Amino acid sequence: MATSLGKLSPMATTTHPRINEKTRPRGEKRRARKAATDTTLSQRLPWLVPAICLLLIAVTFVAYRSTLSFPFTNFDDGEYVFDNPHITSGLVSSTVYWAFRSTSAGNWHPLTWLSHALDWQLFGANAGGHHASNVLLHALNACLLFLWLKYVTGNRARSFGVALLFTVHPLNVESVAWIAERKNLLCTAFFLSALWAYAWYRHRPNAKRYALVTILFAAALSAKPMAVTFPLVLLLLDFWPLQGVDRAYKPMQLSHALRPSLIEKLPFFALSVAASAVAVISQRNSGAIANATGWPLSWRIENSFYSYAMYLIHAVAPLNLAPFYPATALHGWQVAWAASFLAAMVGLVWRFRNSRPYLVFASLWFVITLIPVIGLVQIGAQARADRYMYIPIIGLLIAAVWNVSDVSPTRAAWHWKVPALSATAVIFLTMTWLQVGYWRSSRDLWAHTLAVTSNNAVAEENLAVALLDQGREAEAFPHFQRVLLLRPEEPTALLNTANYLEKQGQHREAIVKFVKVRDSSHDPEKLIGAYRGLGVAFAQMGDRAEARANFLEALRLNPAGATEMYNLSLIELRDSIDKLQQTISQKPTAEGYLQLGQLLQENEQSNAALTAYEDALRLNPKLADAQAAIDKLNNSRD
Repeated sequence: MATSLGKLSPMATTTHPRINEKTRPRGEKRRARKAATDTTLSQRLPWLVPAICLLLIAVTFVAYRSTLSFPFTNFDDGEYVFDNPHITSGLVSSTVYWAFRSTSAGNWHPLTWLSHALDWQLFGANAGGHHASNVLLHALNACLLFLWLKYVTGNRARSFGVALLFTVHPLNVESVAWIAERKNLLCTAFFLSALWAYAWYRHRPNAKRYALVTILFAAALSAKPMAVTFPLVLLLLDFWPLQGVDRAYKPMQLSHALRPSLIEKLPFFALSVAASAVAVISQRNSGAIANATGWPLSWRIENSFYSYAMYLIHAVAPLNLAPFYPATALHGWQVAWAASFLAAMVGLVWRFRNSRPYLVFASLWFVITLIPVIGLVQIGAQARADRYMYIPIIGLLIAAVWNVSDVSPTRAAWHWKVPALSATAVIFLTMTWLQVGYWRSSRDLWAHTLAVTSNNAVAEENLAVALLDQGREAEAFPHFQRVLLLRPEEPTALLNTANYLEKQGQHREAIVKFVKVRDSSHDPEKLIGAYRGLGVAFAQMGDRAEARANFLEALRLNPAGATEMYNLSLIELRDSIDKLQQTISQKPTAEGYLQLGQLLQENEQSNAALTAYEDALRLNPKLADAQAAIDKLNNSRD
């Protein structure tokens, strides 16, 4: 009796079409044979994959070992770690509760907050421990990248090449050497883990494997919202290398193959939309999203083209890298050059779309994963940032390694390919080592940034603050002045310039700048600083009524402020001295001079206090308290 095979699963026939070996391109046959050879080799040498992972970890340590002795920087590290009371409380229940509710720093990323809290629990204020966590996460990401690529492509050698270049590429220095950028490393770790889980799910689809992909994707989003492009990357994986969509399909057949793949990813798209909405709201509430009138749509589009081009250039030639590239107006020739360059790249990819499908995959990976940070929704004052390339650069590295490997596929070609890869890795490693060195201190970092960028108000200001922290006020002042030339209303620069002028005795000039901060800033810390500075300046000018009013306003904003209380006590002390001097001038007494001497001594006017005590003894030679005060003052001088 004939047995029925039953109906084939629609998902099996549309989502995973079988490629006809007769129509498979020659390159595909070669790659299939290579994958089979790699599988056999891995079975004969089971230690090879762990050895490659250990090598990647060792290379990471060589590249970033020096960061273990670096301090925190003045670039967001305070807000994310050492000045954040929730983080410095350690990994306690209140911190966990806060992490999942907070949008501090303009982001909702609870896993990032918890990671920093755990580090503080382990290492406290020792910045080296926090740096070590970043280095370990980067090493983990390199291993995950290698293992995932090997799993989905079956090609161990090429996967190692991509992971090695990812490990040592100078564009990734910012993400590793900057403690506050922990979110990028964590997000990528979960992003790559989710991609690996998706490939595992594709191998044998079931609800448990699908749930694992969802959980890992959600974890990536809760570390940094840049992972919102994950569903689109899954569609790319279905095209290459998982080949869920056959390139030999006609357009109508292709649309039928894509439809179930899209439906399958709808929950992921829903998570991405939700995370994007939360990110936009958080950034808007923090004031990070630039005003549309300040950054018009035409400029944002032009800057997007230019940024894509510059990211490509820096991926090949990572020179003059900086933690902050200021947003500036672009010349017409810059936009035209960027558009022409990108058009040429698109044409090249299109030319080889059939023979080298990984070029389409890699190019779209690069373009798509950069969309959240390319600047169409302008966040902050930067034009672009090296840290944004941490995930997108994977696509470019895949394109480069796979393309070079296909240039000459014979075994003899490896005599030049291996040395070429090694030389590239050594060059990148050397450049990374040099770039890491700029992060040894805030002063070195921002001095380098000013050397490779122009009109950079952020770098000028952060360098000035770093110099202030070292007590080098005279060197800091010119940098604050340059900030005000670039941004006349910048509150931090105004406040620090005013404080410097006040210390130099230029009280009226300082008051003008303090008033600007008071009238333009909504930041409580800046307002407290402005009122405090106004109080000091007016007090030095002898206007204690104005000084008292400003100190009281600062105390209202900061009721527990010890500085404000001390300043007010000094005002009251000087008022008491004036009143007592007026009383003594009308009716001098020994007791009055004694009390005046005590007040003057408290006000650190030692000479005037000594004179008052002597006047007290002149009126009453037997006044023991006055003689004791004189003896104590004379002994302290000796």
